[in-house]
Amino acid sequence: MSDRQRRYYRGVAMKPDDLLKEFTWALGIVLVLGILLAAVFSSPDEPTLTAQRVAKVEPSILAGTMLRALSSQSAIAQYGPPYNGLNENAQAIGGFSPQVWAGVQIPVNAPTVFVLRPLSMATALSPRLQSALRAYEDASGAQQQQWVARVLKVLPRAKYAASGVVLPQGSYGPLPAMMDGYFQLARSGLLESAINQNGSVYQTDFTNALLLLQGQAMGAAATPLHMLGEQWGMMREPDNYPGAVWLWLYTALYQLPPYNSSSAADLMVGLTIGGLSVLLLLVPFIPGLRDIPRYIPIHRLIWRRGADK
Repeated sequence: MSDRQRRYYRGVAMKPDDLLKEFTWALGIVLVLGILLAAVFSSPDEPTLTAQRVAKVEPSILAGTMLRALSSQSAIAQYGPPYNGLNENAQAIGGFSPQVWAGVQIPVNAPTVFVLRPLSMATALSPRLQSALRAYEDASGAQQQQWVARVLKVLPRAKYAASGVVLPQGSYGPLPAMMDGYFQLARSGLLESAINQNGSVYQTDFTNALLLLQGQAMGAAATPLHMLGEQWGMMREPDNYPGAVWLWLYTALYQLPPYNSSSAADLMVGLTIGGLSVLLLLVPFIPGLRDIPRYIPIHRLIWRRGADK
């Protein structure tokens, strides 16, 4: 040490220090604490919701998902922009509808994207599926919808085996063979990959596969985990552990009228939160509002000037 350092530390006991040893101890303690706290307080690691999981656990839901996609009655097929041009289904308040203004940015033809195109990729491995798919595509639109309606009507009585779907006796055209092929794709774990195919070698856009299970499948998975909208699901993780608690204000609005009964609830909540955010930013500039702390000096219970002590 220099003379200055010696004078500064005069009378202070000095001893050698092992930084590596301290680092090792600190790392070990933090690691053990992290494991213990994670074991006690962490949320369960729920498996990802996939078509493969739905096909094994709730096959009737996957069958319904396929049929509703074919009949263009799925949640996404009826959503409107940005997936299709059904502007009448877009959320709006009067003539104010940003959803319509944005237009169709992610075009999704539900029958083709979710069913027909994935099945066409599997026809090389199944002559039965190939002929069934050709028969379905060659039929008129009215005939196709008639087949779908018949299957939907008897779907609650259908049975599910390793080979596919067993429907009650009836005239369903090529749909039984198509449903068998669809289930084989799903159970193999390849359905999402087939849905995501866009002609590119490298797949980085998984939008279509994520949209496949919107609706009944997502609702069935969320219900036992208490994650539905009316269960404050937006801010919850699986089971009873707190999730994104900072979203409490968004979730709270969905529980209150008129938000909880409006078809434009998302738009109303977005506008409300946006307005409150702007108001919060402008508090320092709004006379009266910025003076509330003076009129209600709650802060003085925590902070006081030195002269007041």
